[in-house]
Amino acid sequence: MTDPTPTDPQRPVTPSRRDRLRPLELIGFAAVLAVFAGLVVLLVLRDGQGLPNFAMAGTAAGIVFIVVLLVVALVGLGGKPSAEDLEARKDLRSPGESDGDERKDSWH
Repeated sequence: MTDPTPTDPQRPVTPSRRDRLRPLELIGFAAVLAVFAGLVVLLVLRDGQGLPNFAMAGTAAGIVFIVVLLVVALVGLGGKPSAEDLEARKDLRSPGESDGDERKDSWH
């Protein structure tokens, strides 16, 4: 059996601080909207004795959190890839494939 030929060493990927904090920003945005929805439900819904309904407020906050995360993720997937992403995708092409090649059957 032959040993695989060593490829060019990949340079380490070091994302910027903004790229590293982006997921936390999105989760924080979803959390803020969930807290807002929970507070609205807490202030609006009362039980028979006039006490706030904490179970319903928690349920509403959880649902809003999940829905906002899903919507933000889907919107993020629908965006146009940046020039850096397009440059990184060039490495995924097969070795015989050139930039001008219009082949539809990709090897990956």
